Amino acid sequence: MIQRIQTIYLLLTFLITGVLLFFIPLWTINEKPFHFWQDQFYTVLLGLSTMLTIISIISYKKRQNQFVMGRLNIILNLILLGLFVYRSLNLSGETANAVSEKGIGMFLPIVAIVLLVLANKAIKKDEDLVKSVDRLR
Repeated sequence: MIQRIQTIYLLLTFLITGVLLFFIPLWTINEKPFHFWQDQFYTVLLGLSTMLTIISIISYKKRQNQFVMGRLNIILNLILLGLFVYRSLNLSGETANAVSEKGIGMFLPIVAIVLLVLANKAIKKDEDLVKSVDRLR
């Protein structure tokens, strides 16, 4: 299980969505950081993404299900990224009393999406290899 490259990609995705976003704020307003858990909708979406990643790691014997969960996770992270960007564009602008600063935390779903695409590519490669070996029998 751990020796497969897609498991490494999925573990890195878990680290990004499940661990790293707890410590990195999405943006700051008046020097007060905004983390994802301050909004319940973001918490639910990020929890679903992390849960899909863990289930995908556990279901390493069912490559087709793992591939589908990876695709769903990519879509979920795209929705999450869109919501982060939408919210950051609607932040209050630079005024005398409100200074907003976008953080790097809101772009971590992009890294997660890239890792999930790489994992899906490796899963597809494994599936094709198994199909070619079955064809030779």
